[in-house]
Amino acid sequence: MSLKQLIQKCSNHDTQAQSELYQIYSGKLFSVCLKYSRNYAEAEDNLQDAFVTIFNKIAQFNHKGSLEGWMKRITVNTALQKYRKQGVFEIIDEAHIEDVEVEIEDDDITIDYLLKIIQDLPDRYRLVFNLYVMDGYSHQDIAELLSISSGTSKSNLARARKILKENIEDYKRRMNSQTL
Repeated sequence: MSLKQLIQKCSNHDTQAQSELYQIYSGKLFSVCLKYSRNYAEAEDNLQDAFVTIFNKIAQFNHKGSLEGWMKRITVNTALQKYRKQGVFEIIDEAHIEDVEVEIEDDDITIDYLLKIIQDLPDRYRLVFNLYVMDGYSHQDIAELLSISSGTSKSNLARARKILKENIEDYKRRMNSQTL
């Protein structure tokens, strides 16, 4: 079955086609959910909610761009919508923003540890970090997505980087003391 046929059948609420679409894309979209969620269970909930929206809106997909990209935007927006409702963002004075770079050497840190420390960030920092660093959004785009100022986005990114840097340095210290 072609992708266009699959989309058409999903538009007609064909449960077999919806199941097939879920099987094809759920893994990739779940990894998106993990980036924007506090934990595994919340990521599962976000994935479920995203697919409900995808199935309800799939008839609106206009075949401009990739289906996967369209579904990813819905998935990100589904996760972000929950945080917008909670009002997890604070207004920040841009003059006090300190940029922090986080350098990670490949052999130092496991992917599981990185995912854990990113998920452990406060919501506002985690969301901005993932949007900016992982998904390449600009601060202006993030500001619009999250209903915050671009200065708040920049500040939250700097604070996320600072926390991550501290966690990574602490992890390295622990690993070095264990090898001595």
